[in-house]
Amino acid sequence: MPRRDYEDDPNAPMANSLVPAASTVVVDDGGRVLLQRRTDNRMWALPGGRMELGESIGDCAARETLEETGIVVEITGIVGTYTNPGHVFAYDDGEVRQEFSICLLARPTGGSLRTSDESFEVAWFIPEATDELPMVPSIRKRINDWRAGRGPVVR
Repeated sequence: MPRRDYEDDPNAPMANSLVPAASTVVVDDGGRVLLQRRTDNRMWALPGGRMELGESIGDCAARETLEETGIVVEITGIVGTYTNPGHVFAYDDGEVRQEFSICLLARPTGGSLRTSDESFEVAWFIPEATDELPMVPSIRKRINDWRAGRGPVVR
């Protein structure tokens, strides 16, 4: 289901849902970060998604990372919390979701890179190489917070 991101946009539709979600900054032993290119907006992003009933936020981050990238991870920390009420995601089905995401830090422990129905490209990048990649501002903010070592941040 395609979506459109709005951040602090006065023309954004009003939110009608709030769903806890997790994203994951996965860093390998060489310092590279794992990114996926999303099918819904064709932008590079961290793996992540909505939390399901019965799981912890760490379990959510690990599950979403495996589902979207093929990489098994161990959660090692927190990058930050991102709950800007001015950041909404408008979906084709009429849902307009207010941002509520906790970004966790992880290291890979297994698996192999693969795409999914949510990603059409998955790759490891040195941090500096992410500067030129097309991505929505909220994802860039999380990557920049991780790179700056600010964590955990609350936004």
